[in-house]
Amino acid sequence: MNRIAATIDGLNTIVAIVTKWLALLMVLVQFGIVLGRYVFGVNSIAVQESVLYMHATLFMLGAGYTLLVDKHVRVDIFYAKASRLSRRTIDLFGHICLLMPSMAALLYWSWPSVRNSWNILEGPISVGGIEAVFLLKSLIPAFCVLVMLQSLSEILKLILRDPS
Repeated sequence: MNRIAATIDGLNTIVAIVTKWLALLMVLVQFGIVLGRYVFGVNSIAVQESVLYMHATLFMLGAGYTLLVDKHVRVDIFYAKASRLSRRTIDLFGHICLLMPSMAALLYWSWPSVRNSWNILEGPISVGGIEAVFLLKSLIPAFCVLVMLQSLSEILKLILRDPS
């Protein structure tokens, strides 16, 4: 079980290493858009949409890694003062009863839209935009799978950890 958890952790780490560069690229492209528009008087809807695509990719594919490094938002009014066993129980409950089912529901209910988008190779959001909305929608199942895998890894680590 340790090997499975380590493999999942490694996958999300690799995805994070690759996608983190989108943050820098997004800033550079946005700077280029502003420079082009206000200094040179040129504009491109496709380039503007590329910032949206990068932003979506960064956050959707980075969610599993965020769970790995425990940086998701948590309301810890009780959690912070809870015993180690109580925290473990809360975490297991959260992963098994809340996170996994919500990701499974999102995956299930979004799949028809993603499938239909691929069937018609759905075009741009705006006229002159990027002709790949089907790729953008594909981030939804990728997000669900990466988060569910990381949740499984966290569950395995919680089970293997000494409860005391």
